[in-house]
Amino acid sequence: MREFPRFKAAAVQASPVFLNVDATVEKACSLIREVGANGASLVAFPEVFVSGYPYWNWIMTPVQGSTWYEKLYRNAIDIPGPEIEALCGAARDANCHVVIGVNERGASSLGVIYNSVVFIDNKGHLLGVHRKLVPTWAEKLTWTPGDGSSLRVYETEIGPLGGLACGENTNTLARFSLLAQGELVHVANYISLPVAPADYDMAEAIKVRSSAHSFEGKLFSIVSCSTISDEMIEAFSNEVPDAAALLRRKNSAFSAIFGPDGRVIGEPLIDQEGIVYADIDLAKCIQPKQMHDIIGHYNRFDVFQLHVNKTPLRSIAIKDAGVSDNGLAQVGINAMEPSVLAEMRATK
Repeated sequence: MREFPRFKAAAVQASPVFLNVDATVEKACSLIREVGANGASLVAFPEVFVSGYPYWNWIMTPVQGSTWYEKLYRNAIDIPGPEIEALCGAARDANCHVVIGVNERGASSLGVIYNSVVFIDNKGHLLGVHRKLVPTWAEKLTWTPGDGSSLRVYETEIGPLGGLACGENTNTLARFSLLAQGELVHVANYISLPVAPADYDMAEAIKVRSSAHSFEGKLFSIVSCSTISDEMIEAFSNEVPDAAALLRRKNSAFSAIFGPDGRVIGEPLIDQEGIVYADIDLAKCIQPKQMHDIIGHYNRFDVFQLHVNKTPLRSIAIKDAGVSDNGLAQVGINAMEPSVLAEMRATK
């Protein structure tokens, strides 16, 4: 008889140590150890928790925000790199899977930062990195779009694990691509967004999106959202006199865990810092799928088809007379993204 994983999941609602990569990684490692000690086998962290969200795009002009972009770039991380090694070590020591949002520097250009979601297993292995496909609205001033190569579901001890960043959870096709790969545990990480339009309730928007994905996919969603600290507000106050009024709006952060019926398990966190825990039993995904399995019997693939381009994007493709015995041109290879190299070698 097939058995299904049962485990405790945790969702962190907290702020980073703003634009301080070392201190934020240390805070994340401490939280990983805490949830591990409390028996959690999976912990989700907010969007770009390492080490901050570009709120200046919303409350300053692009020219004013440019110096802040440089600060963010300096406090972004390389993957692989020492910060990832520290997070992997904490995951291994806590015997806990970790999904965490980071600002990732591009390998070849000082102008490239990705909004990335890092997946680490409980043995401390880096499973992969997803780069946000489309930065939302003002975020386009900061982040470079990712590509389809990172739309992946990872087979783990706690089940098929996937995730998307913030507004991507509104993208029906992105979500379906993960469901079609067998996703049963979904991490959705967000940022607090008090600077949204006046009639937009961020907490409710997060809840609606997460409930929809869990109900449609008959899976568990672990939702982690950041908060805005006094430190962050003080950092902007010198340049934006009404920064406090703009950034203290209520109902701007929401973290919770959702079951396959689309309902919240336990109590959510709204605005305040803390950790949400819930017990997950993947067997509870079976019976709901008998009613609606949109990646199986409850669909018409002769009518609908989703095509996903998983080719990694790259800024240059070099053809040169000097070709090595592995079929790769020698010129410019070191400038390519590691994921691009791996893809090229795999398809040779």
